[in-house]
Amino acid sequence: MPALTPEQISAIDAAHLWHPYSTIGAEAVAPVVAVGARGAWLTLIRDGQPVEALDAMSSWWTAIHGHGHPVLDKALAAQLDTMNHVMFGGLTHEPAARLAQLLVDLTPTGLETVFFSDSGSVSVEVAVKMTLQYWRSRGQYGKRRLMTWRGGYHGDTFTPMSICDPDGGMHSLWTDVLASQLFAPQVPRDYDPNYTAAFEAQLAEHAAELAAVVVEPVVQGAGGMRFHDPRYLADLRDICSRYGVLLVFDEIATGFGRTGELFAADHAGVSPDIMCVGKALTGGYLSLAATLCTAEIARTISSGAAGALMHGPTFMANPLACAVSVASVELLLGQDWQTTVGDISAGLTIGLEPARSLPAVTDVRVCGAIGVIECDRPVDLAVATPAALDRAVWLRPFRNLIYAMPPFICTPAEIAQVTSAMVDVAGLVG
Repeated sequence: MPALTPEQISAIDAAHLWHPYSTIGAEAVAPVVAVGARGAWLTLIRDGQPVEALDAMSSWWTAIHGHGHPVLDKALAAQLDTMNHVMFGGLTHEPAARLAQLLVDLTPTGLETVFFSDSGSVSVEVAVKMTLQYWRSRGQYGKRRLMTWRGGYHGDTFTPMSICDPDGGMHSLWTDVLASQLFAPQVPRDYDPNYTAAFEAQLAEHAAELAAVVVEPVVQGAGGMRFHDPRYLADLRDICSRYGVLLVFDEIATGFGRTGELFAADHAGVSPDIMCVGKALTGGYLSLAATLCTAEIARTISSGAAGALMHGPTFMANPLACAVSVASVELLLGQDWQTTVGDISAGLTIGLEPARSLPAVTDVRVCGAIGVIECDRPVDLAVATPAALDRAVWLRPFRNLIYAMPPFICTPAEIAQVTSAMVDVAGLVG
């Protein structure tokens, strides 16, 4: 079969394909055709010609080693020669065992059991199911609600949607059909003991009905790219332990070095009862996520009336995804990734500083290898995308945010190119 031309790809796309959070039809903003990816760069078609653009998004925060890394390519090819997929019901295999051991060794102390799934949103579903089954197995059927703070994002399936910000998030359309959860006010950037006291008072009032507190630690991602002091995580650990509520950390966006620690929980030195990881887990090669929990939670669920955790994805622990994940994690650990992320953080801080003087900019913030420009109005993608591409950078602003989470392999010059494009795009807002 002959390859499709870029024009044919665009025609089929316009006629048949949905994209994330997009319209379909004549009013849709036409997606840019991608025809290649190597290192930190994408090959895109613009005005009928291939152009190179820096992938400042790490393809939605996944490609921490860039694209087409030879180590990951080799791991995937080797696994493909052995076994592409087997069901995980009744069978196991080396890639799953190796990855599970790695995750248990690297994540915060006490997380000893691993459940693999095929997306971050599903891993949050599994985490919530763990909390509910745990309390049911203990005969406490009334503990069925979740608590979080506003401004979060946990995925697009129904249970994760119920703990995303109910007003400022992307799921207000579904408020009347989502489960009713308990929301604390937005967590502040700086540490305020009064916020912790108010959070505790709100939780205490509802502790008998709460199964778990679920939060994104240190960085709230797609809910607004906000950062908060890690001391709040230690406070949550203490509060949840004292009131008999499980603590769940959603590290799907923050895991594997993005914030400057291997996991965001490490900034506070605390362990949740359950933790979700995904995105960068496979280095951007395949879709895979994992939900880890303590042995006590696993034993309690297993000894309950159901006799098992009642979930089982078809592609659970896919050997290809597990093998490339092992290679990606080992590649990260085999280098001085903390210095690398620190250098990227410094480059983002310096390069984004000029944005502070722009009229539409309300805040500029950096955490690890995450850089954010917040504006006082929505960013027009129809203006922002071509402006960034004019500067050979691929950005994907959302709402009023222009942000980057670049691959860790980016050079200082490439980080400077990303920040320059971000500042220039911010100058066009309004």
